[in-house]
Amino acid sequence: MTLPIDPSVLTGEDIGEHRTTLQMEHEEAIEHVREAFAQAGFGTAVEFSVSDLLNEKIGADRDPYYVLGACSPAVADRALDASDNTLGGLMPCNVVVWQTEPGVQEVYHVSIMRIARLVGMAPDDDEMADIVATTGEMVEEAWGNLDTAVETEADD
Repeated sequence: MTLPIDPSVLTGEDIGEHRTTLQMEHEEAIEHVREAFAQAGFGTAVEFSVSDLLNEKIGADRDPYYVLGACSPAVADRALDASDNTLGGLMPCNVVVWQTEPGVQEVYHVSIMRIARLVGMAPDDDEMADIVATTGEMVEEAWGNLDTAVETEADD
């Protein structure tokens, strides 16, 4: 199978990639990320511990790894309309938190809206461009909330 795009030429910006490190315990980081995204207008549609699932089901010895499915209902509704409902296959927008070492958590997110356009699941038109811009602004705000809260906690 030949891929429709060359992944080696894509940048983090192309896929709306965000990554940061939080100096806090895993459970605290999950709550922190949930609150930062809520302040930016996202709800949490679904969440689960991948590590707990894999450790239980297949005996994996995986460090804490958690998925928060963030969603803005108004934007999700627009995206479904703009993509003839196919974008639902990528929803919700996942934000993952994994422990790299005790007290250190990595937070990661990519834009399903950008990826959907790249792979042809969503149109490359003005409506989708506006949806991408809207979600991008919301994620930037959420990421700013993460950084601000970490700085504030460090200052205390």
